[in-house]
Amino acid sequence: MDQQIQEKPVDFLRDLYKVAVKAAMPDFKSLGLQFPSPKAGKIIVIGAGKAAASMAKSFELAAKEFWSAADYEKICGLVVTRYGHSLACEKIEVIEASHPVPDGAGEIAAKRILEMVGNLSANDLVIFLASGGGSSLLTMPIDGVTLEEKKAINKALLQCGASIFEINCVRKHLSKIKGGRLAQLCAPAQILTYAISDIPGDDPAIIASGPTTPDESTCADALKVISKYQIEISDYIRRSLEERILETPKKMPRYF
Repeated sequence: MDQQIQEKPVDFLRDLYKVAVKAAMPDFKSLGLQFPSPKAGKIIVIGAGKAAASMAKSFELAAKEFWSAADYEKICGLVVTRYGHSLACEKIEVIEASHPVPDGAGEIAAKRILEMVGNLSANDLVIFLASGGGSSLLTMPIDGVTLEEKKAINKALLQCGASIFEINCVRKHLSKIKGGRLAQLCAPAQILTYAISDIPGDDPAIIASGPTTPDESTCADALKVISKYQIEISDYIRRSLEERILETPKKMPRYF
């Protein structure tokens, strides 16, 4: 291998890249869909990220092979991916939106996803497909904050040199869907999350800002990031963070 590196370094690096890409490609068939299908009820597939459409397509192909026809027919859902990354799926709708700065299409997708997971029962199954970019693609600001405000804060965080951990800390506390809030809204349905990580350390709470994962960060942490990088926020946001009104869930139901 050392000789290969010395003689053809470009080819060697290209091969490494191909191996890495292949390893990160979604492949539900290799998993054999080893997760429970609901005894009765809905099967809702939702997701967000640059790989969301590929994950949805792979999920459908595996479900058709490993699940019963009846369970496959119950699949419905929606995923949101970056512009230019859509794929045609049979059962799952794919919407494109903006990345890395959110836009109205991402907000519409988030609203529709929340409508899908409203009023679920314990017999229902929600599959969440997460990948890098999901934070900006699936956007729904907290009440009292406009999409334009959220976009300005997001843009400022991206430009100031903040780490992805710091950026997502603020995003979680200004979102109706991130930082475990999606999981709360899905209750009491069973939730299963599948993620492709682009985060150092692969912390599921950071991938796509962890919509279905408990959040250890606090409102105080978000304020520290905002202060550190001198991010402009409204008095309403500052007060809501200071009073911990925007605290994210630290625990999940026992079925999670």
